[in-house]
Amino acid sequence: MKVAIVHDWLTAMGGAELVLAELLSLFPQAELFTIVDTLPPEHRTWLEGHAIHTSFIQRIPFGKKRYRSYLPLMPLAIEQLDLRGFDLIISSSHAVAKGVLVGPDQLHISYVHSPMRYAWDMQHAYLEEAGLTKGLRGMFSRVFLHKLRLWDSRTANGVDHLIANSRFIARRIEKTYRRQAEVIYPPVDTEFFAPGGGGREDFYFTASRHVPYKRVDLIVEAFRDLPDRRLLVAGEGPEEKRLRRMAPPNVEFIGRCDRERLRQLMRKTRAFLYAAEEDFGIVVIEAQACGCPVIAYGRGGATETVIDHPAPGSTGVLYREQTSRSLRQAILHYERHQDAIRPEHCRTHAEQFSHARFRELILQSVQDKLQAWQEAL
Repeated sequence: MKVAIVHDWLTAMGGAELVLAELLSLFPQAELFTIVDTLPPEHRTWLEGHAIHTSFIQRIPFGKKRYRSYLPLMPLAIEQLDLRGFDLIISSSHAVAKGVLVGPDQLHISYVHSPMRYAWDMQHAYLEEAGLTKGLRGMFSRVFLHKLRLWDSRTANGVDHLIANSRFIARRIEKTYRRQAEVIYPPVDTEFFAPGGGGREDFYFTASRHVPYKRVDLIVEAFRDLPDRRLLVAGEGPEEKRLRRMAPPNVEFIGRCDRERLRQLMRKTRAFLYAAEEDFGIVVIEAQACGCPVIAYGRGGATETVIDHPAPGSTGVLYREQTSRSLRQAILHYERHQDAIRPEHCRTHAEQFSHARFRELILQSVQDKLQAWQEAL
């Protein structure tokens, strides 16, 4: 059986690439298809042995560096990838990968990280962030996104089976495509992120890219009214200068952290703080794998990855409003009940999101769907 794996683009290591790496390890004979491939040499060891095919965007001017600017061409580019001769196609999609063209005798399974956020329910936020809410450019952007939604809906019909990375995304898939999706959570490196080192220290910690939707500003603002608590903020991004200007003296920015430093801080902090509405949120599981309680905004993936106090075996506290006041109240609630939120509960909960568990569930799902497909031929 010939297997093709389709991925949106290979430009950096993130959650989608962790899923892709696991898929390639499960299907070592698979060939990889993607819009562009600019992954640095130091991050490519897991790609060895796989033939890699890219689209025409890889070869046009500035296609490698400014591939996002070619979003209007991506539906066409993904449809030009030639998958004839492959029996099984697995797409890993948060943008256009699921839109590859397949025939009636080919099985297409798509692992969906999310329907395109900027085309669907988060369109208005993205246009506002990009400064495209007014004028001629704004009008053209809205027309393009309208056409992109039509294409996205149509291509969902060409997928035989959909897998969502969380129940939250399964609901988004149902709303967007009117399709049911199986839920298999993405893999988290629970072997690397594990308890260790000394005891907890007297600081709180958060880590994320400094972009608007991560809402790091809410976390920073919450500590203005908690002057006797200390906050460490890891990450970098376009919001960093604004965040530094608004930060009170008890907030310290430590820049980008490598995995070792991230694990060290998760092992030592009183609790890990998170304010974004995420599709899943791998970093929240990484913190719990280190035995670290989590205080997170109670929407999206966090409702599936954090066991809210006072539930049995609780691993953290969820707050209901995406405001600094609600977060501040959650921190105080956590401090009153932190003895009930045990590190061993956090670790046990995180282990269900391990690489081994992901491989087991994906392989079983693919085998079941292959068997049903072959019987129907």
